[in-house]
Amino acid sequence: MLMLDYQIVPVAGNKSVDLIGFHVLNRFNDWLYLGIGGHAPLFKGEYGGFMVFDATAHVQRKLFGNVFADAGLSLGGGGGGKSVQQSRIISGTGGFIKAYAGLGYDFGDFSLGAHVSRIKFTDSAIDHTQLAVYLQAPFSYPVGRYADAGQPALLSANSGPATDSENMLSLGLDTIDQIDPQGTNKRTIGLVDMQFSHFMTENSYWFFNAAAGYRGRPLYNQAFGGAGYRARLSPSVALYVQLGIGSGGYAPEIIDTGPGLLVYPKLSAEYLITKNLGLSLSAGYLFAPKATSKNYTFGAALNYHIHGADNASGAVGVYNGYRFNLFQQTQFNVKFRGDDQPRLNMLSIQMDKQINDHVYIPIQVSGAYTAYLGFPGYGELVAGLGLQTRFDKTDRLRFFGQLLIGANPNGPIVKGGIGMNYGVSDRLAVYATAGQTLARLGAIGQKFRADYLGIGVTYRFSVPSW
Repeated sequence: MLMLDYQIVPVAGNKSVDLIGFHVLNRFNDWLYLGIGGHAPLFKGEYGGFMVFDATAHVQRKLFGNVFADAGLSLGGGGGGKSVQQSRIISGTGGFIKAYAGLGYDFGDFSLGAHVSRIKFTDSAIDHTQLAVYLQAPFSYPVGRYADAGQPALLSANSGPATDSENMLSLGLDTIDQIDPQGTNKRTIGLVDMQFSHFMTENSYWFFNAAAGYRGRPLYNQAFGGAGYRARLSPSVALYVQLGIGSGGYAPEIIDTGPGLLVYPKLSAEYLITKNLGLSLSAGYLFAPKATSKNYTFGAALNYHIHGADNASGAVGVYNGYRFNLFQQTQFNVKFRGDDQPRLNMLSIQMDKQINDHVYIPIQVSGAYTAYLGFPGYGELVAGLGLQTRFDKTDRLRFFGQLLIGANPNGPIVKGGIGMNYGVSDRLAVYATAGQTLARLGAIGQKFRADYLGIGVTYRFSVPSW
């Protein structure tokens, strides 16, 4: 399910910050959900660019009628503030924890409720308990065993609903061209962005989008949710129009998004290279209604379509393999411009899309819960290509190597590593990886270097498409 919550958090010695939480949660049984998401400000204070990413465990049980009780725990990292210096006060070292419990009412297509929520940042002015209100919206998609990845998928006449919804995963590069910027940063900003779109009908969809800067203002960040519509011009060409509402920036004195609220209408045109893979070009207008930031945007993206099927007996497709890796990543031997830096601890989430038995595409997002160069808010957004040994149901051990490129606060980075998965069941595996992260090699030398070690868990499955 998709879960949104909203709360106003008092901050000792500063203006309150209002946070909207956005999480995608996967149900594991009748009462347990696990997922990922984050929090960002909207209307209060001057906290534009404040952003937290986390992993969440959520429990929920029916009490009577349509009334249910729920509770959860979120752990992660992030930070921000009016200025870089103030971020130390507001976000401490960047470590984040939220615990909540409450009651809700199920209306069928959605649920509403309220929580008592406690939010704390390590060594910061944010440490408070308050009331939060929330909305839950369920959605579904067909899944199969991970062992079936790459195998034919046969749809039977009683396999489910009349139509399985289409989903789309997009990975792109965007440019933010600032219009008369009032902050100290006047440069054009380059972004790496990811978007997940879920089609409610054949052409209307809701989406979630997250992006981070890699040049102009490394690790400028923004996150949006919204709705869109697709107009097919031919079997291979389509136009998309969408409207996103969210939060982002990088300290209002540097990029003036004020309290963080952003509105983002965007138009894109897609050409389908294959049935499942498309190339799109886009243009948009990104602005902060409560501040001065106004921008034109231009971008290009690769779109991967996960198609559903009409419920006709005998329809044949293929199972596509996916993995979600959630792990603790420690960067050690950290150097910035040749000087030794303290160890960095990060919460990392990586999604792998299996191309065939030996090739996969990894997308990794990491947020630190310890300080970097004395400040909170270190993060990484990287994607690339991986090679792996063939999956064998009789052998639980599988090895991989991967090369990723993306950004951290110092700019573009290259991240290479090797690792292993040890299968506990068809769906679950132990995940371990090790390697090195480098930023800006060449005439100016190494700007950032670190070795890393990660360990965690993998949730793996397959999705049939036709």
